[in-house]
Amino acid sequence: MILSSWNVNSVRARIENILTYLRSSEPDILMMQEIKTEEKNFPFKEFKNAGYNSYVLGQKSYNGVAFLSKKKLENIELNFFNDERKQARMLVGNLKIKAKTIKLINIYVPNGNPIETDKYIYKKNWLNLLIKQLKRTIVDYNNIIIGGDFNIIPDQIDVYDYKKYENDALFKLEIRKKFRELINLGFQDIYRYFNKDKQDYTFWYYMANAWQKNHGMRIDHFLVSNNLLNNIKNININKKPRSKLKPSDHAPIELEII
Repeated sequence: MILSSWNVNSVRARIENILTYLRSSEPDILMMQEIKTEEKNFPFKEFKNAGYNSYVLGQKSYNGVAFLSKKKLENIELNFFNDERKQARMLVGNLKIKAKTIKLINIYVPNGNPIETDKYIYKKNWLNLLIKQLKRTIVDYNNIIIGGDFNIIPDQIDVYDYKKYENDALFKLEIRKKFRELINLGFQDIYRYFNKDKQDYTFWYYMANAWQKNHGMRIDHFLVSNNLLNNIKNININKKPRSKLKPSDHAPIELEII
């Protein structure tokens, strides 16, 4: 099966691109971030007609996460932890594959810029709460996949010019240490697991011809429990949607599970 994650940068503004992607790539599950709409305005019907059930945690104009799934998801959690700002940034559900139950955690981590503001403090606090809750969760669940827009550049290889981002909330050392702390709970950054030295990106700004110049960064990730590694066949960054008209500034990442 294919599990995909994509920051769509407004589900209503990108609806045609999303439907095209669903038809061409046929993911079994799509984890979307930054849907930028409340549930009442979410295009449930369009996705149902495409063969997908929708599970949504929305917010007006900002944030918002959703699952589109051909398979039924269970135990949907809208409040994985207590977000101090009550922003729609995380949606959790259980997926049953054969004899395994996999907990899927769909996240949209705060950006955190500018670093001299409370936005950066919020990002650090949010990551600390995530780590704290995951420590509780792994007691009961051995199989976890965390996917989404982490707004974290893990290492120098993951951005076209790391020196430009040394004081950016996406690349500051203490934020990268939080990413490492997540991994050390018992996960693998699955893209880097399969691609030790490959430099590739999931996000390109709309400005300054960043897409055309390939001035990008890898900030969208799948973290996979160590004991699921034998079930992962491949990880792919699908850049085709980024080249379309009116694209999201992110590309989907696709995880193939056997």
